[in-house]
Amino acid sequence: MTPSEMAESLSALDKLSDVPPPEIEWLSEHGALDARQAGTIIAPAGERIEHLWVILSGGISVYRDTPAGRRQVMAWGPGDVTGRLPYSRMTAPTADTRVDEDTRSLALHESLFSEMVARCPVFTEHTVHLMMDRVRQFKATELQAEKLVSLGRLSAGLAHELNNPASATARGAALLREGLAQTEAAARDLFTAGLSEEGIAALEQVRAATLAAPGEGVRSALQQADREAEIEDWLDDHGCEMEDAVPLAETPVTLDALDGLADTLPSAALPVALRWLAASSATHGVASDIERAARRIHDLVAAVKRFTYMDNLTTSQRVDVGQGLRDTVTVLAPKARSKGASIGLDIPDDLPCARGSGSELNQVWMNVLDNALDALGDEGHVQVTARGDATDGDKVTVRIIDDGSGIPEEVVGRIFDPFFTTKGQGHGTGLGLDIVQRILTQNQGEIHVESRPGRTEFRIRLRRFEEDQA
Repeated sequence: MTPSEMAESLSALDKLSDVPPPEIEWLSEHGALDARQAGTIIAPAGERIEHLWVILSGGISVYRDTPAGRRQVMAWGPGDVTGRLPYSRMTAPTADTRVDEDTRSLALHESLFSEMVARCPVFTEHTVHLMMDRVRQFKATELQAEKLVSLGRLSAGLAHELNNPASATARGAALLREGLAQTEAAARDLFTAGLSEEGIAALEQVRAATLAAPGEGVRSALQQADREAEIEDWLDDHGCEMEDAVPLAETPVTLDALDGLADTLPSAALPVALRWLAASSATHGVASDIERAARRIHDLVAAVKRFTYMDNLTTSQRVDVGQGLRDTVTVLAPKARSKGASIGLDIPDDLPCARGSGSELNQVWMNVLDNALDALGDEGHVQVTARGDATDGDKVTVRIIDDGSGIPEEVVGRIFDPFFTTKGQGHGTGLGLDIVQRILTQNQGEIHVESRPGRTEFRIRLRRFEEDQA
């Protein structure tokens, strides 16, 4: 393509209609035609870009690998300018830049940028605006992706945590239905046994004993086995059904109480009474299991509700930092367990509240704690401490410390830069800590990091909430 043909192609682009003809001519004389076939990667992630491209025809896109697959994050068509831009600090893309269809572009080498700035002020201004738009667009796209990743982590963690109590509730409901049928059958048999008032009173006394809270605490597996063997021996001695041993053994009823019942009831009525006691105890036990599972579900939903601040969306509020940290640990507990890692909490009950946005600060805890877990090896540990005493002045200080590999000294000063990440492609956007820093700035907080192999500490300081500020 001759310079005159290139100039004609550039002039035909609507997006360059405001560029004066002399500048078009200079670009045509100093640029070169770059023709690429569809599917070609023209700027691999992490490799330096040396050319500015003005797209004449076709299309170029930026793609990022994510755990869910390759995703398009930006796209350009005829008239768009991409690649290396003057005044831009981004010399290497953070994701692959690929040609979507057969594409022709004017390519201008970065060595000509100084002359271009002098000879083509309108086009240069155009590229500066494009650079700003590109950063805003890319940042908005990746910010949304980061939010979706956080939402995915939250959803996955919640689903995992809810699965056990939900399954327990379903199993319990089935067992409860079965237990009620057995209790009703035993009650009918007991009605026909014709117990005296003394026998009924003795049976009610023993039933109350079976439903009482255990006085010796939770038994070990060995202790429970010994207890079942003891009850089985008693039932065998009294000619009663052995299948009643397990439900009775799980109650705190004593052998003395059973002896008293045996002395009071006719021998023919004793097996019937014990079968009713066993069925009733088992049914109450299942009901207690369902209650505990429902309480766990309620607590998890409450934690997520607090975590997202669904009931309070104001930007400046009284924030319970301790509760926010606890809720975040609850959300991230499945990830920690999957890695064999542990999270320790050292938060005083009288920790002062902070002022800020509760949902935004919870995003801070989520991002920093999630990064800490990613940095851990097998069976690593993260320690979370919070303080707000006189030594901290008017601040609430949170420290998140992990015993992972640490952050390399040469990059520790860049971890808060937008798009910078030490994670492999597809495993980080480079916006997590940038978001953290921006949130803390908006909430008049600050964050500092110290790192060495085996110990990385993020120290976050927030404004205390004072009643006279409300």
